Amino acid sequence: MKSLIKLHHSDSVAIAMSNLSAGSQHTVEQQRMTVLEDIIKGHKVALVDLHKGDSVTKYGAPIGQATQDIKAGSWVHTHCIKTNLSDELEYVYEPEFAERLEKSPSKVVNIYRRDNGDVAIRNEIWVIPTVGCMNGMAAQMVKEFEQQYSSLDVDGVFAFPHQFGCSQLGEDLDTTRILLQNMAMHPNAGGVLIVGLGCENNQIAEFKKGLGDFDGHRIKFLVAQQAEDEIEEGVQLLEEIYSTVKQDKREIGFLSEVRFGLECGGSDGLSGITANPLLGYFSDHIIAQGGTTVLTEVPEMFGAETILMARCKNKQVYSQLVEMINDFKRYYSDHNQPIYENPSPGNKDGGITTLEDKSLGCTQKAGTSQVEAVLKYGEKLSTAGLNLLTAPGNDPIATSALGGAGCHIVLFTTGRGTPYGGFVPTFKIATNSELANKKKRWIDFDAGVLIDDTSMKDVHSQFINRLVDIVNGEQTNNEKNNIREVAIWKKGVTL
Repeated sequence: MKSLIKLHHSDSVAIAMSNLSAGSQHTVEQQRMTVLEDIIKGHKVALVDLHKGDSVTKYGAPIGQATQDIKAGSWVHTHCIKTNLSDELEYVYEPEFAERLEKSPSKVVNIYRRDNGDVAIRNEIWVIPTVGCMNGMAAQMVKEFEQQYSSLDVDGVFAFPHQFGCSQLGEDLDTTRILLQNMAMHPNAGGVLIVGLGCENNQIAEFKKGLGDFDGHRIKFLVAQQAEDEIEEGVQLLEEIYSTVKQDKREIGFLSEVRFGLECGGSDGLSGITANPLLGYFSDHIIAQGGTTVLTEVPEMFGAETILMARCKNKQVYSQLVEMINDFKRYYSDHNQPIYENPSPGNKDGGITTLEDKSLGCTQKAGTSQVEAVLKYGEKLSTAGLNLLTAPGNDPIATSALGGAGCHIVLFTTGRGTPYGGFVPTFKIATNSELANKKKRWIDFDAGVLIDDTSMKDVHSQFINRLVDIVNGEQTNNEKNNIREVAIWKKGVTL
C-alpha cells in the first residue's frame, strides 16, 4: 500500500494513506520527499512549496488558497488554507460529456411489482401520521397489531413519527404534505395507514386529494378525533391492509429497475478516494444498463457545480441546475447565514479542509454520466439516468428527500460512521477499513480495501453481489437495528 497518493498530475498536495511521522521519507510518483510534521491518515501533505495566496490543488482542481507560506512536506489543513468560493456566480454552459459505457446485462434480482407498474424491494406496511400529535398513537397501533401475530407474511410493519403537520403555513405545510404523500405512494410500502388527529393544518381530506389514483385496499385513513377508540379502529384497518399485502410475492426482475439514492455523511479524507468513486463507478454502470441514480445535498456541490453543469444533457437542464445552486445560496443569505460554513468538525478531523475539498470528493458519487434531470424538493423521479435533487446536506433530510423522490434504497458513504437510517433501506459504505471493522453494526460494505491495491473492478463486483442480496430481501444494518426515520425540511416560521 502506498503511504501517500497524488490524485491528479497537477495536484499540489497528496493524501496520507496511513499516519505519517515527522522526518519519515516517502515517494510520490517518483518524487522523494520528507514529511516535516506528523500527518494523520486522510490528511494532506504539500508536495511543493506554496506561497501565501497560491492556489492549492487536489483532484486536479483548486480547493482553496494558502493563507501563509507552506513548505513541501508540511501538513495542509484549515490552519493554512481557506476557501476560494464567493456568493452567487455567473455560469456559462460549456457541455463536456464523457464517453458512454457500453450497455451490459443487468443482474437478476427478486422484486415486487405493483399494479401501477412500479417495482419495490420491500413489501412493508407503514403507519404515517399527518401530524406529530399522533406519533404515540401510531406506534401503539403497530404494537397492538403485531401482538396478534407470532409471525407476519410481510417485510415488517412500521410507524414513522415526525414533528410537523400543524402550526405550519405556506411552503412548509405544502412540503410536509407532499413528502408524506410521496411516502404513502412509495412502492416499498405494500400498504399504508394514514392517521390524522382531526384539527391539524394537514387535514386528511386535502391529503387524499394529492394522492391521485390509489388502491383503497392498500391505503386507508383514520381521523382519531372522530373515532370512539382510535387504537382499536387503527388495528382493524391494519388487519384489512394486511389481508391484501400478505398476498404479494417477489418475482424475477433486474437490478437496473431499482432506483438508487447517492448520499454521504461524516465524510473524511478518503471519501473522495474510495467509497465515493466506487459509487460513481457503480452509477455509471447501472445507468448504462438503463438504470437510475439520484445525487442530492446541494451545498456539497458548491465548488464542484461547474463539473456537473458541463454534464447537463441540454441547456434547459443546465439552467435548472444553475437555478438550484443559486437558489440554495440565496436560502443561506436570506437567513443571514454564511454560505460556506462547511465542512463540519467531523469532516475536518477526517482531513477535509474546505468546501471545495468536500464537494469535489462528494460529487465523485455521480460518476461521469450526463445529468438527465434536476428535481425540486418533493418532486418524484420520472427520467432514467443521473438525476440531481434539491435538498440540504443534513443526513436525515437528504435521506428522506431521496426516498420521497422514489428511490428504493439509499447508498450512503461515510468515513466517520453513522447508525442513521431512513424510511427506505440505507446501505452504509465505509471509506476506510478501520471504520468497517470497528462499527460492524453500522457498516454494510467496506470500500477502504481500495487503498490496499484491490482493483475497482473487483471491489465493484463484490459491491454488486452485496446489493443483489439486499435487494432480494437481506436487511441492511439500519433495518436490523430498526432505525427507520423520516425528516422533513422546514424553512419558514412555526405558529
